[in-house]
Amino acid sequence: MMFKPGKIVAICTLLLSMQSPNASAQDLIVPMDESQSNHLKAYGVTFWVLQGGTEVDWLLNYRGGSFLMPALPEIQQELRVRGVSFEMLGGADAARVIADVERDDSNTAIIRLEKTPRIAVYAPKQTLPWDDAVLLALTYAEVPYDVVYDDDVMEGKLADYDWLHLHHEDFTGQYGKFYSYRSLPWYIEQQRNAEETARRHGFRKVSHLKLAVVETIKSYVGNGGFLFAMCSGTDTFDIALAAHQTDIVPAEYDGDPINTDAIARLDYENTFAFRDFRPSFNAGEYEHSDIDVGPPPAQLRNPALDFFTLFEFSAKWDPVPAMLTQNHVATVKGFIGQTTAFAKDKVKPGVVVMAEAPGRDQVRYLHGSFGQGTYTFYSGHDPEDYQHLVDDPPTDLNLHKKSPGYRLILNNVLFPAARKKKQKT
Repeated sequence: MMFKPGKIVAICTLLLSMQSPNASAQDLIVPMDESQSNHLKAYGVTFWVLQGGTEVDWLLNYRGGSFLMPALPEIQQELRVRGVSFEMLGGADAARVIADVERDDSNTAIIRLEKTPRIAVYAPKQTLPWDDAVLLALTYAEVPYDVVYDDDVMEGKLADYDWLHLHHEDFTGQYGKFYSYRSLPWYIEQQRNAEETARRHGFRKVSHLKLAVVETIKSYVGNGGFLFAMCSGTDTFDIALAAHQTDIVPAEYDGDPINTDAIARLDYENTFAFRDFRPSFNAGEYEHSDIDVGPPPAQLRNPALDFFTLFEFSAKWDPVPAMLTQNHVATVKGFIGQTTAFAKDKVKPGVVVMAEAPGRDQVRYLHGSFGQGTYTFYSGHDPEDYQHLVDDPPTDLNLHKKSPGYRLILNNVLFPAARKKKQKT
């Protein structure tokens, strides 16, 4: 059989291209170590790729929890537009990365992200004089979400979503314990809206409405939902569940006194994460219970002294907490809020502690399962604003593109993408 010279050149060129792995890149890696220029936008691009029907591999504990995806032109363009660093990989390069991650002696693993989670944020429609870190993160990363609130929850709309975040909320019906602000227009509007919603759903008091909301959300989790909460959305959720058989709300908020045996009637079996706590019955105290542990005075004077440490989990044997703690650093700077940290002795056995403040018995980040779903509680208000106050301007995440504290939020947003099973409704 004879070949023409032109055909021989073409065949040789084809063979050379097959033998040279970098000649035609097949995959790309979005590194999440210190080399990444915009960690937060990287999550948004990954979400966008999933929306387009393309699967992504999350490389746990590999270069800070990097993402491996096809080197499609449209994906490369989106990464460039959003300012996200990436590296092209030839077929042999990608095979080496996968082999390295799958080594038995390495604390790394590959998690396939397969679907786009449907995201909801539980937040009031009313504009309040503070922002929410999760809303800031979702908006900056360009992850689409819907806002739901009490009416939506009571009307069964949570079944439309895979993942739910609880805005800085007071589920005990005490309006955030902002008693000193009660004469301000935003507080008056908040109280009026809550009371009208309670009456609309047949409840005499706001605390009864909020209890029905948390019980509905608890069922949502039990049926396979993913719950994430920060600041007071964490402890007040459990306080409301524990108080389902009693009244712990001072008369200043609802017009009638607390039950005299309120402490004895608390039901800690009904809560997600916390136990043996005592609610605050002082209407003027900006505190809900002894679950919360504030920072020592020295840290308030010098926030650089405040930090917490992420635990390292086995990527192969404990992939869920490993996913939720992916980061390019092991130590994260602290930040406070109405709920700054969780007292370690108030955390139930079996709850996975994922981050602690060293030497202070303070839990900053925890995770647990209930029924077919999960919950994750992250203390503090804003990872890049140490002491966020009422009326402070929102944090500009363009100034914090590599924020380790905000990365923990976005780990949770992608977490449901790794799960195949559809949520039961």
